[in-house]
Amino acid sequence: MRRATGLLLVAATAFATTVAHAADEKAAKPAKAPAAESTIEAKAVDLLKASSATLAAAKSMSFTAVVSYESPSAFGPALVYSTKTAVLLQRPDKVRAITAGDGPASEFYADGKTMTAFEPAANLVATAKAPATIDATLAAAYDDAAIYFPWTDVVVADPWADIAKGLTIAFYIGQSDVVGGTKTDMVAWANDLVFVQAWIGAEDKLPRKLRAVYANDPTRLRHDMDLSDWKLDVAVPADAFASKLAASAKPIAFARPDPVAMPALAPPPAPSKKK
Repeated sequence: MRRATGLLLVAATAFATTVAHAADEKAAKPAKAPAAESTIEAKAVDLLKASSATLAAAKSMSFTAVVSYESPSAFGPALVYSTKTAVLLQRPDKVRAITAGDGPASEFYADGKTMTAFEPAANLVATAKAPATIDATLAAAYDDAAIYFPWTDVVVADPWADIAKGLTIAFYIGQSDVVGGTKTDMVAWANDLVFVQAWIGAEDKLPRKLRAVYANDPTRLRHDMDLSDWKLDVAVPADAFASKLAASAKPIAFARPDPVAMPALAPPPAPSKKK
């Protein structure tokens, strides 16, 4: 993000734009995004529903999620931080997430009875009672301990139901042969909270990439998630949702890391008046 790099990027972008405009006019072009006042396109809704149905039908699944999110820097342009998570789940109540990233690695397990958050480097573990479903477990992890996974919307019992709530815009963009190593259909959808572009496998209907921009963010920072290594209805080992290392780690509270409010200090006594 240095200034010289930025100038090179601008030059490269201008060159790429010129080449693109000079390309064969007969080449297929993505559909234009509709005007802001447009409603909801049936083709986009059908693709989102098909992807949701594919995900919801799987009794078990595994995939890799690489998340990149922008964060403001002291110099203006945003910095990008990334995490990589290997996800395994078995419906209705078991999930495992092994995460590496630009920070300490972490592990999360829920076996239907207990949810466990483990930080291997610090050898710390937090446990709590797990709710009866994956949806409720991930919600409780966030509410109780501020543990959030951007791929939550992909693994809930009914992804389309979450998308449909407050849906205001949905349109089809076109196809891509670039993302995810396969042909994908690009769609965009939005509600009052977020604008999302999604790349969905044209054949298998599995999401390969999601990009989100939140409406209440004045800087319009981008959050990207690449999804790969999809396996549906996989055989799951009986011990997949527990960790022997976590079992012997130092226990801490399963709680949000919010700052603890300090009690107000009493004002110092008034100086005595000299007689």
